[in-house]
Amino acid sequence: MTKQDDSQDNSGKVLPGPIKIGFGAKIRGYFLAGVLITAPISITFYLAWLFINFVDAKVTPLIPVKYNPETYLPFGTPGLGLIVVFIVLTLTGALTAGFVGRLYLRMSERLLNRMPVIRGIYGAIKQILETVLAKQSSAFREAVLVEYPRRGMWAIAFITGTTREEVQHLTEEECINIFLPTTPNPTSGFLLFVPKKELTPLSMSVEEALKMVISGGIVTPPDHRPPEEQTKPQVSAATYEDMDVLREKNRAPVLVTKK
Repeated sequence: MTKQDDSQDNSGKVLPGPIKIGFGAKIRGYFLAGVLITAPISITFYLAWLFINFVDAKVTPLIPVKYNPETYLPFGTPGLGLIVVFIVLTLTGALTAGFVGRLYLRMSERLLNRMPVIRGIYGAIKQILETVLAKQSSAFREAVLVEYPRRGMWAIAFITGTTREEVQHLTEEECINIFLPTTPNPTSGFLLFVPKKELTPLSMSVEEALKMVISGGIVTPPDHRPPEEQTKPQVSAATYEDMDVLREKNRAPVLVTKK
């Protein structure tokens, strides 16, 4: 009699035995597991090393020779430029917090605001940094789902604020400023003014949404909503499949049934 891998349960049905994995499949699985474990760590350290070397190459030559530790040490000091930049920025922030620092800052801004081209660049950069770095700012604090670039196609975007002034005054609906990043480079994208009712909030955090955008959808964060909400769809493009958007002479968007 030949030995079989199948076994029987209490009902007499034959159950299949354990599936045997070949040696090559095991090696491939171990290799892929090693890549998944080491690749993120290695790439992160490599990018950090490139950034440190870039800062060191720009800052270290500016340090006087007698104050440079590399002058007295037989080896290099990686990260020295980064430490110098951190100390300089910290001292600059401490000095500008005083009366003399605030006076110097006002005089510098007054001088820059008189320059035709420089004042526009300075003002834009300052406003962006204040918006992103401010502790009480809500910019890039919420990820939303928006229909883009057409009905039936969805994209992840980030709320940057509430639409105000002229753009809001020209729009009948209450609009929200959103930033729609591109993949895989989230530093570029589009600024859109979208009606608030057309945005769907996402339960995923901003960091999780950025990972999904950068990975091109390979990394998918879990659904943090309760199980009963996960089974109820909130958006659908079927409503607009039989409609066309027409523009009248007064530029008013009108939804009509397609004929």
